[in-house]
Amino acid sequence: MTDHPVAHPPQTPDLAAITAGIERTNELLNRVLAEVATTPSTHAIFVDAGYVYAAAGRLVAGTEDRRSFDLDAEGLIEAFIDKARMIFPDSRLLRVYWYDGARRRIHTAEQQSIAELPDVKVRLGNLNANNQQKGVDSLIRSDLESLARHRAISDAALIGGDEDLVSAVEAAQGYGARVHLWGIEAVGGRNQAEPLLWEVDSQRTFDLDFCKPYVARRAVPEPYGEAAAHQAPAPSRDDVRFVGAQVAAQWLGSRGRDTLAELLPGHPYLPGAVDQELLVEAEALLGLSLRGHADLRRALRDGFWDHLGTQY
Repeated sequence: MTDHPVAHPPQTPDLAAITAGIERTNELLNRVLAEVATTPSTHAIFVDAGYVYAAAGRLVAGTEDRRSFDLDAEGLIEAFIDKARMIFPDSRLLRVYWYDGARRRIHTAEQQSIAELPDVKVRLGNLNANNQQKGVDSLIRSDLESLARHRAISDAALIGGDEDLVSAVEAAQGYGARVHLWGIEAVGGRNQAEPLLWEVDSQRTFDLDFCKPYVARRAVPEPYGEAAAHQAPAPSRDDVRFVGAQVAAQWLGSRGRDTLAELLPGHPYLPGAVDQELLVEAEALLGLSLRGHADLRRALRDGFWDHLGTQY
């Protein structure tokens, strides 16, 4: 007799195991969704310094020659940060990228002072014999694309105007980031390429009133004797810091301690309006201009915050 294989009935799946697997999957999915919901959005600001100097200089001082005017880069950067805080209220700042040119990529004294600012990264391209920047656009594209690819930013504020930046915008958008083009008002016509304007997600232009506090035309040098007779001695950092504390005391006295709570979340940055009021009041007390003196401006803000720190 030939043996025949015994047919076994098909096994019934273990419903309990299937249910447990589904529950584990749902639990994992809920955890991921909860994490995404509580993760704050992040933005970064990308500044083509060559564009800013040229556009702001032309608008305020009537020239693009950097040797003819002083730009308060620290004050302008803080104004950009303050503006971004208003536009992206539910987002945190990753950092500000400041792109400029330098011979052999060696920092100038001004670029060193900018690099020392909190939340600011200076990236240098080269500067050729005609004082033209080389390699800046590629640096912007590299950073924009890398940050977008790694989901380090959800929004990018790009301050520039060169058509070569179109590829940087496309690269970042390809990874899901939104790119917002910021510009400076042009004296005549446009100072930003149309293809760049077409490509970005939104546009914003800063006018003369916004830029004017940060640009000061340099005075024509006087003969040595006259200059020595009229030149006031520069105050020390300690003197300026003390004045900053004085202005803070006046500020709190006129507005009350309740307004202090509005400033604390932005530390160490001040809202643009408060920062300008601080500068104007301090210059009146000192009897001289602090425009173009980034180190003294920093000491002024430190003194302002020092006094506020004693009030809470």
